Amino acid sequence: MSVLIYEEKKSYIDHDRLFKELIQTFFQSFIEGFFPEEAADIDFSTVTFLEQEIFTDIVKGERRQIDILAEVKMKQKEQIILIHVEPQSSLQHEFNERMFIYYSRLYEKYRMPILPIAVFSYDDSRFVDDTFTIELPTVRILSFHYLQLHLIKKSWREFIKEDNPAVAALLSKMGYTEKERIQVKFEFLRMISRMKLDPAKMQLMYGFFETYLQLNEEEEQIMREKVDELPKEESDLVSQLPNSYFDRGMKEGLEQGIEQGQAELVHTMFSNGLTARDIEQATNLSVERIKQLLKK
Repeated sequence: MSVLIYEEKKSYIDHDRLFKELIQTFFQSFIEGFFPEEAADIDFSTVTFLEQEIFTDIVKGERRQIDILAEVKMKQKEQIILIHVEPQSSLQHEFNERMFIYYSRLYEKYRMPILPIAVFSYDDSRFVDDTFTIELPTVRILSFHYLQLHLIKKSWREFIKEDNPAVAALLSKMGYTEKERIQVKFEFLRMISRMKLDPAKMQLMYGFFETYLQLNEEEEQIMREKVDELPKEESDLVSQLPNSYFDRGMKEGLEQGIEQGQAELVHTMFSNGLTARDIEQATNLSVERIKQLLKK
């Protein structure tokens, strides 16, 4: 029954919320990591996140909410622009039209240049048009273009040398095979071990990564062996990370230590002539547990 409950919860992951939190927290790192040409012209010290915009599509009868909208200054002439980032967790064939509608509504309200970016996080590599055009036989009325980050089409190996928190977390959604899962997690840990981040940001990165790439016990044991093979200084840094795998390893080690201590105590008391009942009264361990420890 518990397995069914877990699967039901897992199927209702709020992908847009997770991506919004990650990208907004590491906004500069995100733009620099995936759109370096655009990032070079942005003064990130001026970033201001605006309230979420909600638009009603009367034709389709839908209410749409823009996820991330930031106001920034450009380095040249200090021009002010908006950056609209739209995470998309499922394939939508008319997405280009949707991005244009968002753009037109935002421009109508703010009357300033807008840089539109779509982040595709789904595991479907089919092409999605990055332009929206309206034309007649004799003239093109409109040609709209937006930037795309299609994560499944990105090779994780191209990013592992970067000390970039947004890039590190998003390795979990890039293109990798089933056999590469361990190596991706291993490189993620190496990346974040080199970063000096506060615990809250580290927890956000790690929680995001494990939402999309969580190793089983056998895979994590293999990864631990790979960590042990690193140079000692790097291995120590990785092993100190506050992640669930190493926390579990510490917990297992603690439990083993407690059990060993109990076994030594019971053996000493038994060697001094105490019976199992005497030891039970002195330690609050059950007689069955005392017999198990004596066998060890």
